[in-house]
Amino acid sequence: MTVATLHYIHDPLCGWCYAAQPLVSAVVDTLGDRVALKLHGGGLFDEPRTLEPELAEHIVHSDERIASLSGQPFGKAYQEGLLAEQGTVLFSLPPIAGVLAAEALDAGKAYPMLVAIQNAHYQQGLRVVEPPVLTELAETLGLDGEAFQQSFAKVQGTPTLEHIQGSRRLLGELGGQGFPTLALEIHGKRQLLPHHYDYGRPTTFVNRIAALLPAVH
Repeated sequence: MTVATLHYIHDPLCGWCYAAQPLVSAVVDTLGDRVALKLHGGGLFDEPRTLEPELAEHIVHSDERIASLSGQPFGKAYQEGLLAEQGTVLFSLPPIAGVLAAEALDAGKAYPMLVAIQNAHYQQGLRVVEPPVLTELAETLGLDGEAFQQSFAKVQGTPTLEHIQGSRRLLGELGGQGFPTLALEIHGKRQLLPHHYDYGRPTTFVNRIAALLPAVH
């Protein structure tokens, strides 16, 4: 019986959202029957941005902190490939549209699609801004490739931009500090969830949420 909603304001290309992946996954795996997960893509890179050396260096330092705090792995293909290659483009709208396209086909595939995108980017160094890569990821989740392409075509553009605008509105309403922001909604009331201290400790994060849930009679 679902008694709460976990609002997750994220971006598929946000390293700290990748750090939070084990926390969110643990909630889904452990409390999924009581807590519904609602994804809100925020659009970190809302315009295509070519990865220049200065930005790449900033990302590398950030990734080192993320790895040490969360234990999340960063693959060689990402570190020595994607981050090092000239012409790598960071653009949040295609992967956000990919999550929305998967969700439109099967609501249960939205979060697995986000995880697949994050892992493809940070571990395999794949160019997740490219629709063919997103289609292949959708197929690994059991979605029909052609159906995904049609769904992707429907959601990209205005629907994706409106989704991002809604996510940013929610972020403002919650008083969140960027991505990731997590909030628990119970009986129409939302409260921010501090999660920074729980990186690398998913069980602690799950217990924090479980303690807030109303009893099921």
